[in-house]
Amino acid sequence: MSQTPPSGGFLERYFKLSQNGTTVKTEALAALTTFLTMCYIVIVNPMILSESGMDHGAVFVATCVTAAIGCFVMGVVANYPIALAPGMGLNAYFTYAVCLGMGVPWQTALGAVFVSGLLFFALSFSNIREALINAIPMSLKLAIGAGIGLFLALIGLKNAGIVVDSPATLVAMGSLKEPAALLAFLGLLLIAVMSHFKVRGAIIASILVVTVIATAMGINTIHGIVGPIPSMAPTFMQMNFSDLFTPAMVGVIFVFFLVDLFDSTGTLVGVSSRAGLLKDGKLPRLKRALLADSTAITAGAVLGTSSSTPYIESASGVAAGGRTGLTAVIVGLLLLACLFFEPLARSVPAFATAPALIYVGVLMMHSIKNIDWEDITEALPAFLTIAFMPFTYSIADGIAMGFISYALVKLFTGKAKTVPYMVWIVAVLWALKFTFFGG
Repeated sequence: MSQTPPSGGFLERYFKLSQNGTTVKTEALAALTTFLTMCYIVIVNPMILSESGMDHGAVFVATCVTAAIGCFVMGVVANYPIALAPGMGLNAYFTYAVCLGMGVPWQTALGAVFVSGLLFFALSFSNIREALINAIPMSLKLAIGAGIGLFLALIGLKNAGIVVDSPATLVAMGSLKEPAALLAFLGLLLIAVMSHFKVRGAIIASILVVTVIATAMGINTIHGIVGPIPSMAPTFMQMNFSDLFTPAMVGVIFVFFLVDLFDSTGTLVGVSSRAGLLKDGKLPRLKRALLADSTAITAGAVLGTSSSTPYIESASGVAAGGRTGLTAVIVGLLLLACLFFEPLARSVPAFATAPALIYVGVLMMHSIKNIDWEDITEALPAFLTIAFMPFTYSIADGIAMGFISYALVKLFTGKAKTVPYMVWIVAVLWALKFTFFGG
């Protein structure tokens, strides 16, 4: 006698809801929770990338659509409750280090993102990906995340006018009497308090509150709430590959690839562990999950945005009960709904998003507690990695100094045999790049 199939129809059967101990209602609530914690990216990402010369409206649409594509692939193909979107840190590196710092046109930078996505896609289906991750010392992995956090925090402080340039001391404290600085501090306080009390959507709520206050004070203009979806024509298929394969740009591609490799793997394992989805310590369907990431990266370059990555904010949706890809699919739909709110995104001043950058920096600094600070051969390279990113305004230089110093310190302390060959290769390549082509 046949058993009655579980209720829920297609969604139940495709996403295996009952098997994963969840329901459509629970998945929808989890999706809303994840969306509220990460939707700040549709405001922050266009603001950051537009400083490179890209069209704000086109980047806004590219951000929403790219994130939705990543979420759909993650949900439908991998069946995991993990959302994707353009990554914080990578967007800042794209604009401030590559485009503004190195003078690279944004079209060429998009080409670098596209190539890094293809490389990520190719290595995701081989053992090379795992070999790369395992070869890089844990201290450098942890330091890279923390350094990016400080890099983001510095950008946030600069955008708020709290930190300014100084001919005498390079940087100095800005005027805290300025409304922008005061409102940025208010926004940061709001995020901290709401996060303490587990309020969903603390970051986006802070951005909107500060924007409203600034508008009421007469120092900001609201361009509207909803409007027609902007055209993607200014950024669509604008990648430039002609100037891509120079030593400097190969380094840029490597940074895009390496940071996303760590970020995606760490987030996938971390969120899945919290959801109880790991089997014997491993993530089933890992290659499918990485396919979602590489698809989002390459699609994003085509549409006009920097590299995408799984969002750690997905952990909030998992905490709310999300267990299947239906959560990710619904997040994707909510991100597409944001397409009509470009006037609102354009109305947000830079100092209103500055607290979000600083707060994300705080979260990323969490990793330094696991660095072995008692072992100078581990501590010094980690410190240099962290310090060089904000002080040189370059994630790439921080990674380079980390690898080079790690190899040298181990070599001159008699521990050369403990250095993985991959670290030697990367360290030598960066050293040659600095020697013959400069910083």
